Amino acid sequence: MNRAVITGLGFITSIGNGREEVLRSLRETRTGVELFSEFADPAIPVKLAGTVKGFAFPSADFEDWTFPTTHKISRETLPPMTPNALYAYFAMLEAIADAGLPADLVSDPDTGLVCASGGSMWLAYVNLDIMLRRGVQRCPPMSIVNSIPGSLYINLVPTFGIKGTSLGVSSACASSAHALGLALDLIRTGRQKRVFVVGAEDCNKFIILPFASVRALSVQTDPAKSPCAFDVKRDGFVGTGGAAVLVVEDLELARARSVPHVYAEVLGWGESSDGYNVLAPDPTGDGLARAMQRALADAQVQPGEVDYLNAHATSTPFGDAAEIAAIKQIFNQGHVPLVSSTKSLTGHGLSLAGAMEAGFTCLALHDGFVPVSAHITELDPICAGVPIVTAPVSQRPELAMTNSSGFGGTNVSILLRKLEDAV
Repeated sequence: MNRAVITGLGFITSIGNGREEVLRSLRETRTGVELFSEFADPAIPVKLAGTVKGFAFPSADFEDWTFPTTHKISRETLPPMTPNALYAYFAMLEAIADAGLPADLVSDPDTGLVCASGGSMWLAYVNLDIMLRRGVQRCPPMSIVNSIPGSLYINLVPTFGIKGTSLGVSSACASSAHALGLALDLIRTGRQKRVFVVGAEDCNKFIILPFASVRALSVQTDPAKSPCAFDVKRDGFVGTGGAAVLVVEDLELARARSVPHVYAEVLGWGESSDGYNVLAPDPTGDGLARAMQRALADAQVQPGEVDYLNAHATSTPFGDAAEIAAIKQIFNQGHVPLVSSTKSLTGHGLSLAGAMEAGFTCLALHDGFVPVSAHITELDPICAGVPIVTAPVSQRPELAMTNSSGFGGTNVSILLRKLEDAV
C-alpha cells in the first residue's frame, strides 16, 4: 500500500491563528480559554469558552463580519459561508502554502477533501426563524447552503476548485479523526494522491450551550483553572471553535516534488464503537481500547513503541476515567507513553477536535516536544501508573497516538510517526 504523510498544516484556533502562534502556545502552555461575552447573561450557567481571537460575527449579515487584517477574502466568496467555513478557508490557505502546493495540484482530480463539522446551528436558527415568521420567500438565497452540516465542503470545493473526492463526515466529536483515517485509506489504495482533511466549528452559544443541558460543560469561571483534564476537580469541558487543515499526501509523490517539510507519517488508524450508551462512555474503556489496539495492528507497531499519547480527555469526570482505563488496558506491559490533553489549553472543538489535535501532535513530533496537560493541581488517583505530563519534559517523541471519541460511543485512534528520511 502507498504510504501517507502530512506535509501542510493550517490553524485558526483559540491558541493561535496560524502554525507559528499555535506552536508557541503549545510550547509555552498558553491557554486560549477566557470569559465569553456571549455567556454574560446571569441565567447562563457557564462562562468560559476557547474564543477565536480577531473574528467577530455580530449579525447574520456577512457584511458585518470582521476578521484579522492579516487574513484576506473576496466579498464575492463570503455570501454562502458560515463562520466555521470562514475559519476553514483561512486555515486552508495556510495549509496549502505550508505544503508548497501549486494551484494545479490543489485543483486536480487526484486531490480530494474530507471535512467534518456540525454545521452552523446559529445560521440554521436565524434562517428557520425568518422562514417561520416572515415566509419562505423572505429567506436569504443561501439559507440552505449555510444552514446544514455539509456547508463546510459545499463552500470549500468550489472555492478551491477541488476535483477529487469531496465528502463530509458526521460522527460527533470523532468526526475529523474519522476524516483523517478516511484520507489515509484513500491514499493507501491509490484512489487519491493527496487529501485535505478539514475540521471546523463555529464558536458561539448556539453550538456550545446545548451541552449544558446534559451537564457536560464546566461551570468554572476562572480560565486559569479550567478545563483541567485528569484533575480530581474536573467538572466538564469548555467549548471552542475554529478550524484545522491537514494536507495528507502520498509519500513518494511528496518526495518527488521536494516538499518543504514532512511533519509526520500517518502510520495507521483504528475505529470502534462502545455499544453502551447514547451519551456516556463505557466506563471500562473497552471500546476505545479496541480502537487503539486496531490502530497499533494497522500500523504494525507494538504498544511499547509509542512515546506520546494526545488524549481525547475533555475534562468530564466519566470520559477521562474511561480513557485512563483504556490506556491501562493497552499499555499493560510496563511501558506507558507520556499522556496529555491539549484540550486543557484550547477547549473542546467537537467535530474540529480530531484534526486539530492530530495537527498539534504533528508539531510535537516535528519540533521535538511534548505538550503539557494544563491546570492540574491534584491528579486523580485513577491516573496512577499513567505519566500525565504536568510540566515540560525533555523527551522528543518519535511515535505518537491521538485519540478521539464521540456521543453514541464512537472511537478513533490514529498513529503518527516522525519521519526523518521523508525528503
